[in-house]
Amino acid sequence: MKNVLFVLILLLVNFQTTKSQSGDVAGYVDPYIGTGDHGHVFLGAHVPFGAVQVGPTNYVKGWDWCSGYHYSDSILTGFSQLHLNGTGVGDLGDILVMPYIGKVQFAPGTDKAPLSGWATKYTHKDEIAKPGYFSVNLRQYLINAEMSATERVAFHKYTFPQSTEAHIGINLAMGIGWDRPVKTFIKKVDPSTYTGYRFSTGWSKDQRLYFAIKLSRPADATLLFDGMHPKSGDVLEGDSAVLVINYRTDQGEVIMMKIGISPVSEENALSNIAAEIPVWNFKQVVDKAYASWNKELGRVSVVTKDKHQLRAFYTALYHTFTSPVLFNDHNGDYRGTDKEVYKNPGFNNYTVFSLWDTYRAAHPLYTLVQPGRVSDMVQSMLAIYRQQGKLPIWPLMGCETDCMVGYPAVPVVADAIFKGFKGIDPQLALEAMKGSSMRDDYGMNYIKAKGYIPADKEKESVSKALEYALSDWAIAQLAQKLGKQSDYEYYAKRAKAYTEYFDPKTGFMRPKLDNGKFREPLDPFRSIHEWGDYTEGNAWQYTWLVPQDVEGLISLFGGEKPFVQKLDSLFIVQGDMGDNASPDISGLIGQYAHGNEPSHHIAYFYAYAGQQWKTAEKIRYILENRYFDKPAGLSGNEDCGQMSAWYVLSSLGFYQVNPASGCFVFGSPLFDRASLVLPAGKRFTINVRKPGTTNIYIQSVKLNGKPYSHSFITYKEIIDGGTLEFVMGDQPNKDFGAKPEDRPQSRVF
Repeated sequence: MKNVLFVLILLLVNFQTTKSQSGDVAGYVDPYIGTGDHGHVFLGAHVPFGAVQVGPTNYVKGWDWCSGYHYSDSILTGFSQLHLNGTGVGDLGDILVMPYIGKVQFAPGTDKAPLSGWATKYTHKDEIAKPGYFSVNLRQYLINAEMSATERVAFHKYTFPQSTEAHIGINLAMGIGWDRPVKTFIKKVDPSTYTGYRFSTGWSKDQRLYFAIKLSRPADATLLFDGMHPKSGDVLEGDSAVLVINYRTDQGEVIMMKIGISPVSEENALSNIAAEIPVWNFKQVVDKAYASWNKELGRVSVVTKDKHQLRAFYTALYHTFTSPVLFNDHNGDYRGTDKEVYKNPGFNNYTVFSLWDTYRAAHPLYTLVQPGRVSDMVQSMLAIYRQQGKLPIWPLMGCETDCMVGYPAVPVVADAIFKGFKGIDPQLALEAMKGSSMRDDYGMNYIKAKGYIPADKEKESVSKALEYALSDWAIAQLAQKLGKQSDYEYYAKRAKAYTEYFDPKTGFMRPKLDNGKFREPLDPFRSIHEWGDYTEGNAWQYTWLVPQDVEGLISLFGGEKPFVQKLDSLFIVQGDMGDNASPDISGLIGQYAHGNEPSHHIAYFYAYAGQQWKTAEKIRYILENRYFDKPAGLSGNEDCGQMSAWYVLSSLGFYQVNPASGCFVFGSPLFDRASLVLPAGKRFTINVRKPGTTNIYIQSVKLNGKPYSHSFITYKEIIDGGTLEFVMGDQPNKDFGAKPEDRPQSRVF
């Protein structure tokens, strides 16, 4: 009887856990994870992939303030409507808003006198952050500030004390990081309505943002400033427009504000408000935002007794659904990179693609858990090609930043086509890929002429060439699929360019000079030339940037044994990277740098050599030692979802090593059970028998009840739905995945 009672209790606990996780998974999200250390994540209110990301902004004190907010800070300059999430460069911060009490101020203050304007001190005890909602108690002013958002509208709610000097300041001059205004405009339509625009330059060189503001209570009076200079009238155009709205308030009086944004016009910004928040019901907007997060996060259900893992997982998924962001109006209008307005294009247009990062894991993840958005994202990229003559590299708010190396949209577009996503023109895609890869800039002229990029002619030559080779492999596969044999042969040859850099004597990818010789001497711990031969990395990390042809890399090493020996060394070796080492080289395990994206696939390479158990060891160690549910919980920049996407996929038990192959390599599943919601009412369930902190090794696998000997699973097998069962143990089963036919393969599945 006691045993029966015990089983019933366990079943009840499991039912309650499952019920809570499926019903309110957003409750596990901790938006503070990644706001400390070098995570650079956004803190504030937004909905999944929403254009508006409204939240608190600090003075930018350095690199760790790229999102505008850092956990170490204690001074609030106001609330900006746009932020970046986890990037290595600061921008945006548009339309800084601040409620305050006292004499009229037109700005937060200055770096040297941070509290000389409307800025105020705060503590984390004064804050509340959850998906779709942020609030902070501004003790200095006795004001409680709350905010939520829809896709294109920020909703502010301020509770004021009794005052004859209550204000809301709206500053168009200030931005984050590199951002600075070039032209600002604001006009008073009526005492409750204000419209304008902010054109700025920075990382995004020609950003054009239009806005509209609606107030729940008409202003008692307004003041306009251009910088610190007061201006008369109801219309102001200048470099640094500021609007101050003045009130007399009663104790506890609530004043709400809607701020709609548009890439097209003030009129569209007003229409976005009318379409998305037609009434003054703040709680309704908060509830809808939270429900939208529950719906999207609920696409993946995981079961574990470890609440720390639940918080880490659902916060990671939350981060992956923060970028890219919508860049169109409610009616479909958007402004292209050519600055022309496109009406009703037939897809939702997106921007903020950190492609050098996100092609590796975030976009493969979207093909599983955001299939309804994949086609729109790819069509956005193809539209950018038509507008600027090449696929996007790092598009930000209608501008190409050309940030990072390679043409990283290629594997994303190819992967979507190979996986059968509708609405994508494969012929246009191949045209766009060829157009992006046949230019003469960034060393591509040397690839075409010599088959490699000379290190004495082009900076970061090794990284550029390796990234090009990876994408050229994807171009070749698409060309072959479309029956373009000559294109296939040309790009298949270019995809082998990585072999030009491999030195069999040292076992490293090395910079090669115009005369055909390797640059001497070699220091694998440093990017040795003053230009830098590697992008945010060194020879130890970049030797493995061949996820498209792991078998070819094994052959260069002389076989599996020396390949594995070198791979083992990567996770152990220590060395001096020099005073000028990139801060992105973080999260080190030996010279494996989990804090930066070029390392993310490497631990899965063991499976290609028939030693999946070593992959399991490394993956479980990274999962448990490089991700935590605290502000300093990330080992490097979030980079628009990539750092978190690695965690999401790897914790489920697999990872798409080749970003355009559809082959997900097994690692070490973290949870007792997981389930993915798929199209057409299907589900893919992952059951783990004998889970535990020490049971990190896969003993055997079943797929839909049948023995499964492969150390990988294909996209098609996942998307068809079914059940994958792992049996785990505390000792390696070295036979699992060891046979050549059971290993991952470098081809499109």
